[in-house]
Amino acid sequence: MSQLVRDTRNIGLALGPAVCLLFFFWEIDPDNPVVGRMLGVALWMAIWWITEVVPLAITSLLPVALLPLLGISNGKVVSSAYFNDVIFLFIGGFLLALAMQKWQLHKRIAIRILMLTGTKPTGILMGFMGATAFLSMWISNTATAMMMIPILLAVLLQLTENMLPENQKQMSCGMLLGVAYSASIGGIATLVGTPPNLSFARIFHIMFPSAPEIGFGQWLLFALPVSIIMLLFGWIYLSHRYIRKSGAETGGKIALEDQYASLGKISSEELIVLVHFIVLALLWTFRSTIDLGFATIPGWDALLTNPSLINDGTIAIALTIPLFIIPSKSTPGSRLMDWKTAADLPWDIVLLFGGGFALAGGIRDSGLAMWIGNQLQWMEGIHPVLFIVIVVTMMTFVTELTSNTATTEMVLPILAGLSVSSNINPLLLMIPATIAASMAFMLPVATPPNAIIFGTRRITVMQMAKAGLVMNLAGIIVLTLLTWFWARIVFGIDSTVFPTSWQ
Repeated sequence: MSQLVRDTRNIGLALGPAVCLLFFFWEIDPDNPVVGRMLGVALWMAIWWITEVVPLAITSLLPVALLPLLGISNGKVVSSAYFNDVIFLFIGGFLLALAMQKWQLHKRIAIRILMLTGTKPTGILMGFMGATAFLSMWISNTATAMMMIPILLAVLLQLTENMLPENQKQMSCGMLLGVAYSASIGGIATLVGTPPNLSFARIFHIMFPSAPEIGFGQWLLFALPVSIIMLLFGWIYLSHRYIRKSGAETGGKIALEDQYASLGKISSEELIVLVHFIVLALLWTFRSTIDLGFATIPGWDALLTNPSLINDGTIAIALTIPLFIIPSKSTPGSRLMDWKTAADLPWDIVLLFGGGFALAGGIRDSGLAMWIGNQLQWMEGIHPVLFIVIVVTMMTFVTELTSNTATTEMVLPILAGLSVSSNINPLLLMIPATIAASMAFMLPVATPPNAIIFGTRRITVMQMAKAGLVMNLAGIIVLTLLTWFWARIVFGIDSTVFPTSWQ
């Protein structure tokens, strides 16, 4: 660890509680002293999350101790924020992802997709980007990138065998960036694809308990086009910028065929997990009725006596519990899933979710969200499109250096308060902010996939920064346009008024 990083962390370690103490005594709202205390807690968490003086999950536990001690929230209420339906949605989805990894189903899907895209370098790039994006819709982008990189390196070995050294470097750079970018881009398409999406679903409900639920299918309907457009743009840009034509096209096909052959015949365990995966995706997508204005897609929950009692977390757990019951044929005495495999579930992310939810609840209940919104009333006359551009640009570049989940959980409650004071539908700000948090492409520290490809030592920071800046700018444009033109249709947003019935 460099001396600069150590010094920064030492400063952050002391600065966090010092700022909290300052706002404990400084009553920024004399009529409601709790507002200042809550702001102090929020800043303490922000400082520790940014500087990472302690693990992110530990910082996320601060509300459990501070909110009751400072008289902000009841301890039982704060603790309940750490386990809810969104947490179960994450746990269920991740357990299925772990089952896919245990039986190598994710690898079979990836290689099969690659084999269908042809043997030209641009086709192989599209294959890798498509396979990576599809898997990261359901599996963490870190796990997806880790799985795809060994496959990519094997293909590159064959593909660049007869190339000049300079062309080899260009080819490797383009392919590696394609995997990293598509791992982030694919995750934004589903609620379970990346942690900020799940954070949004819960924080939106906390801030606006009377608002309609944002379900899996509705999110997919909006975010999938964003993902596809960014994926196509990334493929075109990387193909033009890095990929060079080469006569060594069949080498890539040979490498893929060899890797697929090594997997052997698809096992019964893989088939069962695949069926679970498909059924879960369909149930999530078509649970609630989707009204597009010009067409309505009926949801299956209308067949139930009490459809309001069902949520996406319910479905996730219902579909993953049988994996611990169904026996394995290839290893008698064992089952498709066991606790040893399930123990790899990232509990630190669960705590990070919980800390963000507790923070959002405290910001709402203390009145801090409304206070912040009132301080920003000068922005009321700004056109909503400019609002969206400002929010997306800020989130895109801030998360180059900070945790995208932690940043999302800090910013969304503030945007909720701002939307009330500015008379803007909160979805116009909160949804693009959430997606923009996953569109950090410039630096190795921005996302785990970026760090993973940087670790291959085949790409420099400057190469990543140049390509990433283009992707960042494209993301800002695409997200702004689709939010304004498509999100208003999908979510039924009236951009001219705040829906008061949501409060």
